[in-house]
Amino acid sequence: MRTFEHIGPLRTYLRGLRAEGKTVGFVPTMGALHAGHLTLIRRAKSDCDVTVISVFVNPTQFGPHEDFAAYPRNLGRDQKLASDEGVDALFAPSVEELYPAGFQTSVEVAELSAVLEGARRPGHFRGVATVVTKLFNIVQPDRAYFGQKDYQQLLLIERLVRDLNIPTTIVPVPTVREPDGLAMSSRNAYLSPEERRAATVLYRALQRAEELVKAGATDPVQVQAELEALIASEPLAQSDYVALVHPDTLQPVTTLADAVTLVALAVRIGKVRLIDNALIAPNGVPIVRNRLGKS
Repeated sequence: MRTFEHIGPLRTYLRGLRAEGKTVGFVPTMGALHAGHLTLIRRAKSDCDVTVISVFVNPTQFGPHEDFAAYPRNLGRDQKLASDEGVDALFAPSVEELYPAGFQTSVEVAELSAVLEGARRPGHFRGVATVVTKLFNIVQPDRAYFGQKDYQQLLLIERLVRDLNIPTTIVPVPTVREPDGLAMSSRNAYLSPEERRAATVLYRALQRAEELVKAGATDPVQVQAELEALIASEPLAQSDYVALVHPDTLQPVTTLADAVTLVALAVRIGKVRLIDNALIAPNGVPIVRNRLGKS
């Protein structure tokens, strides 16, 4: 595996591979790699001739009181894990490489950035959209791989690619979970053993939503209230939001009958804020979402 810190050498390397007719799969990450990231890497390797990952903790997607400085970083460990998975190239730029002095351009996906995570973390998705656009321009991948755990991010990037005619196919990959259901996340490392046990309340809430809908519940307000009560029953948990929304627009739904609904959660376990989601539908309704993933 080759590691690149600068844009020019990476572009030269990839230009040579494309001249040989090779396809490029790309997995952008903020490092602290875990089994969820490795699943994305394995999918990229199965689909493409060349697999590239980036490791970059993007400062522009963190708010002033968020955990940018404390976000877990261990490039040596990430390099070993990526190499063991057969990654061809790892791009690990500095902040100055991606945001040189005088940088003043940003990208924003307006409507999808205004709700859920975007409403609670102003500027977050502007930072995501900007850095992903830059990385796509640098790597120019044929396919890029994103986990459904960050569903709103996935939807936003699909829209970004379509709206800006970026010739990259976005490949969604199902959420990877621990045996007890907790969605894998780099932020799980912040949890104490007691908080780690409490964090399973997110998955239990998603399971309960599915049970209610399959049992015939159709009122999203009632289902939301029951999920909020379930989360409140965990002493270490504090709900930030429980939302039942349309899976393509992220706007609130008025009924859970005869359609697929996204249940999106944000919950604080102690000082750690975790998100999770699930697509649910009544019995007999296939869980299929529209995909915007290719320009």
